[in-house]
Amino acid sequence: MRQVLAALILLLAVGCGQETPDVPVNAADVMFVQMMVPHHRQGIEIAEVGTSRATTPQLRTLTEAIGSTQQDEVEMMLRWLHSWDQPLTAAAGAHDHHGGMPETDVKQIQALRRSADFERDLLDLLIEHQGDAVRMAATEVADGADPAVQKWAGQVRVSRTAQIAMMRDLLDG
Repeated sequence: MRQVLAALILLLAVGCGQETPDVPVNAADVMFVQMMVPHHRQGIEIAEVGTSRATTPQLRTLTEAIGSTQQDEVEMMLRWLHSWDQPLTAAAGAHDHHGGMPETDVKQIQALRRSADFERDLLDLLIEHQGDAVRMAATEVADGADPAVQKWAGQVRVSRTAQIAMMRDLLDG
């Protein structure tokens, strides 16, 4: 009984008068996260195709890492949108004035599944896709307000740029 009473008191204390400090969030933060969720989901789909078909161990490891990392990041971004009381997806056309979302065409992913030169085509598609992420992250770093989102966007720029360099090396090798 004491534990139940203590839990109720704790819940009341947390719910009454103890507000969390507001973290500044602006439209750029919301737009970036709303755009990155579907972008990451496309990346996960590409990575799954890569993991299933790649024969080069380094490429298979890279696609496994991309898929795993981006799944974790999607979950983080969805938590942000929830905490901001924002929709998980933007209204259709909401970001057209920003040039829309760089999107990997579904047809490109389907073509990749059937590719005769699979690893080269996978690398080309991933380089393009990760380059889009770098550009979107740069916009967030410049225009965003939420420190955590801006920090993560900076990490995206660094990590995806490094991945692109690695993939270019694999293409040249």
